[in-house]
Amino acid sequence: MSKQELAVLGQDGVEGCCPTLLTVPLDEGQATDLAKVFKALGDPVRLRLLSMIASRAGGEICVCDLTPAFDLSQPTISHHLKLLKQAGLIDSERRGTWVYYRLLPQMTDRLAAILTRPAGRPVPEAGTGAAGAAS
Repeated sequence: MSKQELAVLGQDGVEGCCPTLLTVPLDEGQATDLAKVFKALGDPVRLRLLSMIASRAGGEICVCDLTPAFDLSQPTISHHLKLLKQAGLIDSERRGTWVYYRLLPQMTDRLAAILTRPAGRPVPEAGTGAAGAAS
């Protein structure tokens, strides 16, 4: 029997599946696509909506349960949900008169992978780099 090391699939960190901001510079298309997602997340109402959808037991929530949580009109809530959907963060399904929303975990997983520091990459010490030079 050989004494070779076997690679365990799925445990090679994010470097094995996709580049991160710390490993490879984004090209123009990637930056444009990511900016749309971050712009959608940059509004406190949309961030709360996403959190309410993602944390809901059963994985989905009716718009009728989202609207009362805000001091906003139903059309405004629908607009925010539309932007989250266009950014690829949520999906929806109409059931009768109500619309149910659910998180698209592949997008949040992608964001997490892009923002994750690759395993083994050293963390810069405090006081080094551009931020430390200004003090």
